[in-house]
Amino acid sequence: MERLSTYNFPVELTPVTRTFFERMAPIVGGATGESMTALARNPRDAEAATALAQDPSYNAIMRTTCVATQLEAGHAANALPQRAVATLSCRVLQGHTPEEIQTALQTAIGDPQVEVGIVRRRDGSRPPRLTAQIMGPVERTAARMWPGVPIIPTMTPGATDGRFLNNAGIPTYGMSGMFALPGEGNAHGLNEKIRVQSLYEGRDFLESIVREYARQ
Repeated sequence: MERLSTYNFPVELTPVTRTFFERMAPIVGGATGESMTALARNPRDAEAATALAQDPSYNAIMRTTCVATQLEAGHAANALPQRAVATLSCRVLQGHTPEEIQTALQTAIGDPQVEVGIVRRRDGSRPPRLTAQIMGPVERTAARMWPGVPIIPTMTPGATDGRFLNNAGIPTYGMSGMFALPGEGNAHGLNEKIRVQSLYEGRDFLESIVREYARQ
């Protein structure tokens, strides 16, 4: 576990994450904004990657991450464990398979007595291109509802049904049109919530872009 705690998967930017860092840089500003610009220009910029990785939300969209969520060992308090199990939750970056991550972890551990297995396997997908056909309706509707608000694509560091549609050849992105302050939604918490105004605005936003897509 100590070896894994110091292991980082390589930085890989998709068209979405590159655009995210490019467009967020002038909004965030300061040293963080400079690091965003540098990383978008050169994903191999180790200094910029290290600086941005200090924020877990940025780190989670620029590389695969694996975090230990459960540790289990031993059968009694007065006996040395015969075996130990660590469960890792891995969020695999698009374009990679669970088997690739399994091999990388096994190599990083570097101990033949430790076996890395896949307990729950999910197939990922590759990110579709951000074409004008996809972005156009979103940008036009947003400009009408919220003039001057920039449109910045981002990657959700979790799984959605979009992966099934992408693999079926249907380019898929998610969007909501709902505004919230950072941390306000409390996703997956007992008090998960959205603002009433955001709910109604999100409904109008989605209706508008669906109608535009239908006309294309």
